[in-house]
Amino acid sequence: MSFFKRIFSSEKKETLDKGLEKSKTNFFSKLTKAVAGKSKVDDEVLDNLEEILVASDVGVNTTLKIITRIENRVASDKYLGIEELNQILREEIAALLSETNTGEASEFVIPIQTKPYVLMVVGVNGVGKTTTIGKLAYQFKKQGYNVVLGAADTFRAAAIDQLQIWADRVGVPIVRQEMGSDPASVAFDTLQSAVAQNADIVIIDTAGRLHNKINLMNELTKVKRVMQKVVGDAPHDVLLVLDGSTGQNAFEQAKQFTAATEVTCLAVTKLDGTAKGGVVIGISDQFQIPVKYIGVGEGIEDLQVFNKYEFVDSFFK
Repeated sequence: MSFFKRIFSSEKKETLDKGLEKSKTNFFSKLTKAVAGKSKVDDEVLDNLEEILVASDVGVNTTLKIITRIENRVASDKYLGIEELNQILREEIAALLSETNTGEASEFVIPIQTKPYVLMVVGVNGVGKTTTIGKLAYQFKKQGYNVVLGAADTFRAAAIDQLQIWADRVGVPIVRQEMGSDPASVAFDTLQSAVAQNADIVIIDTAGRLHNKINLMNELTKVKRVMQKVVGDAPHDVLLVLDGSTGQNAFEQAKQFTAATEVTCLAVTKLDGTAKGGVVIGISDQFQIPVKYIGVGEGIEDLQVFNKYEFVDSFFK
């Protein structure tokens, strides 16, 4: 299988390798113990591998799919040595993720020609939502796009101030009101400003809480409805930010948010500080929603476009 071609630059790939180091080390230390003394992939090895994948937060359903694929390889190839297991894992997980046409981008580009492209960002407090917005603004500006930020998370003064700091750091305009203002009003003003400035991209920050699904749905529906008075088909994407270091809790948040609003893409952050990087594989497979971005470090360059081939190559090499 010829899945693994160099897509990222060597510098970008090095950042990804480093960001996944804890997850990879944790996985392979367990795998090494599981196959100690074994010469071939047998039922015991597969049982141990299943436990390791689940413990790495790949998720039960995705793990069972991977194990089934490897069982089929073992059956068809008759004999598979332990030294081949790593390569088989890479190939079969890449093949599994290839069944959806997502995770194939390599650069920060907007998917449509509409101006402005409107991205609404959701997620609970503490997952790195505002930081992700700031880093996205930086990456898009670096690509030559004109970006406007909207501080519609008006329930926390800290959220507005934090987004202002990022806007100043990146050098992009921000539309904000006082804490407690109507989020829909901020979104409306942001889009009006963006249209007047002929901006390419608008990124709207929204309230970071999942206090009550009905309230959240009503609030986000209102924000969308008001934005559509300015840009008829806004928002073009709703990005849910998840903290990868929380493992299975990230799955739960994804379930809750997708039940409350129409999420179209995901960003998984803080992968560098955790051994739970397998959660990206599970989320990519289990939700019919593409993982678009991953955070693999604290630096401004450490938010990356999620490319499933580069990710699997870094995780299992």
